[in-house]
Amino acid sequence: MTHHRSWLAAALLGLTLASCSAPVDPRGNLPTPEELSQIKPGVTDKATVSRILGSPSTIATFDDSTWYYISQKTRIVAFFKPELLDQQVVAIDFDKSGLVTDIRRRGLNDRVAVEPNPNATPAPGRELTFMQQLIGNFGRFSSDQPTTPGGGTGGPGH
Repeated sequence: MTHHRSWLAAALLGLTLASCSAPVDPRGNLPTPEELSQIKPGVTDKATVSRILGSPSTIATFDDSTWYYISQKTRIVAFFKPELLDQQVVAIDFDKSGLVTDIRRRGLNDRVAVEPNPNATPAPGRELTFMQQLIGNFGRFSSDQPTTPGGGTGGPGH
């Protein structure tokens, strides 16, 4: 009987752990190989690509001659950052007349991490020290102005 109980406890523990696995969340619009085979460089135009593949996930920011179809699979466990399981990107380039010039495929292994340089682009405004921020607020608030329920000062029309 003890052997039966330990087997039952192990089975229940396994079921409990299996039921706690995080679901995989697929997102995006990745064309199928059959759909992509219909796109021919030098022949297919933007309207046909849109009809066959649908709207792109995004269009290149500075040049609208590249369309991106992006798909990702992630897993989210509790409050942790989502884990990227897979990412596929199909980039379709067009010439000035709107015909396809190239179809590129990229996967998860092709990605490159970009580290922004905080010193490269200055933020507008001036940098204030803690003391300047603290002292700068003195005198900005007056007790003779009524406040509104939203926290602002009441003025004409309030």
